[in-house]
Amino acid sequence: MRVVIVTESFPPDVNGVAHCALQTARHLVERGHAPVVVAPATAGDEPDDGAPCPVIRVPSLPLPGYPQVRVALPSRRLTAAIAEHRADVVHLASPFVLGVRAMAAAARLGVPAVAVYQTDLAGYARTYMGAGEAAAWRRIRSVHTAADLTLAPSGAARRDLEAHGVPRVRLWPRGVDTVRFRPDLRDEALRRALAPNGEIVVGYVGRLAPEKQVELLAGACALPGVRVVVVGDGPSRPGLEQALPGAAFLGRRTGDELARIFASLDVFVHTGPFETFCQTVQEAMASGVPVVAPAVGGPLDLVAHGRTGLLVPPRDAAAVRDAVWSMAADPGLRAAYGSAGRAMVEGRTWAAVGDQLIGHYADVLAGGRTAVAA
Repeated sequence: MRVVIVTESFPPDVNGVAHCALQTARHLVERGHAPVVVAPATAGDEPDDGAPCPVIRVPSLPLPGYPQVRVALPSRRLTAAIAEHRADVVHLASPFVLGVRAMAAAARLGVPAVAVYQTDLAGYARTYMGAGEAAAWRRIRSVHTAADLTLAPSGAARRDLEAHGVPRVRLWPRGVDTVRFRPDLRDEALRRALAPNGEIVVGYVGRLAPEKQVELLAGACALPGVRVVVVGDGPSRPGLEQALPGAAFLGRRTGDELARIFASLDVFVHTGPFETFCQTVQEAMASGVPVVAPAVGGPLDLVAHGRTGLLVPPRDAAAVRDAVWSMAADPGLRAAYGSAGRAMVEGRTWAAVGDQLIGHYADVLAGGRTAVAA
């Protein structure tokens, strides 16, 4: 199968869209398929030596106010890539700008398109503009209605899409690398460096941006015997360093180093209420770490409340603090939640969900929209 993966972000970017696009390309190659990736050019024009397949970069500009995000400019390379690769299917990873153009190009060339919903644009509009949620949903509905199939990463995301009139939606979750992320990487030397007085280590991993609401960890920072550790970078970092006194900010970490940090946590907390999936929750669970997350969006599918962690009301700093305190005070509870979390994700490999994706492609190719809707 010849697949063109058109993604709004790709490594060296560090985010859920980039990571999922990379894992998709890897799996397709491993299964004997022929993918090509089309993505925005990076700021430094870094080579794509580590990519599993050819990567075609199109010109891009940094998003005003958030330069870590780059927006693709119109380019003939996109249509040429789809045509020259003789694509059987176009995979649109979180279509917004580049993906919308790819949808139109695929339609002109008669190539079916599978759109992967990954970003809560409506939530972002509310966060950054204080309004515009209805307009964001009109954009989402327009883009995804044009696709032959839309894949939602969680039950909550699928319900949102269907409630807003998006047709032909199926569930496609995300995998987790249970070899890289595992409990036996717990590093006592690292823990002593982070918590020299034996504190309970409570961690957040992710972008530091307004929509992530990391400031909700302020109450946890004030708990006695607790050390908050923040991994990641982004435009909100300066403000968060003021809002979270005593927290350790480690910056961006990736790969095996990130896995070692995950396994060395006692509790993982995710604070953002706009997650369509929330990959870091799975990575924490694979690392044997209990989770606190908001009871909304993707975490509803991932966290078994009272068994692998605790779900709390979104945007509730007191609830986050109380959940962290209940775990900090009970090592047996932490161990039980962490063990149950690891067991829950052991079958959620990228290979397993990658095969599901290939099945979705095959359904689209076999019968088009009629077969998908049946």
